[in-house]
Amino acid sequence: MYWYHMFFGLVYWTYAQLNRSDSVNYYNHTFAWRNWFDSFAAGTDFIEWMAFPFVRWFGFNYDMMMFLTTWLGFWGFVYFYLFFKENLRFNPKFEGWDAITIFMFLPNMHFWTASLGKGAVIFAGIGFLVYGLSWPQKRIPHIAFGSFLCYMVRPHILFAILIGMGVGFVLGREKVPLYQKYMVVVFAIGMSIYVYEDLIVYLGYDPNNLAGSFEEESALNMQRLQAAGSAVDMGSYSLPMKLFTFWFRPLFVDSPNILGIAVSFENALYIYMFSKIVRKDFITYIKIAPAMVKMSAVVFISISISMTFVMSNLGIIIRQKSQIMYFMLFVVVAFMDWQKTNRIKKRGEIFNRIVEEERRRLAEAELVEK
Repeated sequence: MYWYHMFFGLVYWTYAQLNRSDSVNYYNHTFAWRNWFDSFAAGTDFIEWMAFPFVRWFGFNYDMMMFLTTWLGFWGFVYFYLFFKENLRFNPKFEGWDAITIFMFLPNMHFWTASLGKGAVIFAGIGFLVYGLSWPQKRIPHIAFGSFLCYMVRPHILFAILIGMGVGFVLGREKVPLYQKYMVVVFAIGMSIYVYEDLIVYLGYDPNNLAGSFEEESALNMQRLQAAGSAVDMGSYSLPMKLFTFWFRPLFVDSPNILGIAVSFENALYIYMFSKIVRKDFITYIKIAPAMVKMSAVVFISISISMTFVMSNLGIIIRQKSQIMYFMLFVVVAFMDWQKTNRIKKRGEIFNRIVEEERRRLAEAELVEK
């Protein structure tokens, strides 16, 4: 996976030589700052803050910074892989292939996390964070580092994960002391309150008139994104259609370019995997699912809904959704894992019933014989 991801670093580097890329701006703007901590702020400035010491003190050129950030993005895949493996009992199969391995090698996921930019940093942050949340008592450094990266790049992502963590931990099936559940809820609420105003200001909304500024900013964002090409009229879509567009488009017929056609194959896989949870027993499962599954479901749904109100360009959608699709895939494979466990239990129950009936029959035969 390391060499596969570094190969995509080379692919993106080649792409940046031929097309306009934000990575060039991040590198060039590093020279505009006088002091290192002048650039310490959430958003675009943070990427320049991360690059500053390597560029200004150690003399890294553009190519070196590209591959250094690609290496950071690789760690997101490592920790997502560990997150999947730790929370699943079996290896779900897709046409005989290990599903988790397939997920780890999806091209679109690697392309947008293999360059100097927000994509690689936020993906690594989410990977560290979810891995830490799988065992919070033992992985405080992972939680702290992942939270720091998420907050500094996109505070709303951390906000959604904190809410999802609180919901998942309270409603999860794990048997933990009640006081621990309340501690997690208090922590999640406290952190949410702490980042709330900064988050609202960062997103460009007015804290005193949130609804009005949200509508105004959403309309402006849609106009900007539509002007960028490959636009879709998300404003006139119903919520289900908005979500379908965000999750599963482009799909071959509306692919804007060669990259869109390549992504269409990945989207077709997402549709196939999503179809796995369109079952009656999924409702039963989600009610009794462990905390990590419920957290992933809340994070995926909440971020997806919020994104659909500001996204109206397929190119931006392709890039942005790579940050959260692993949450959906985790819920799907966890459900498949539960189904397999149930099938094994049922087989065991049937086997035990057969053994018990055979014992009873033999005992009756022995009595008759006596």
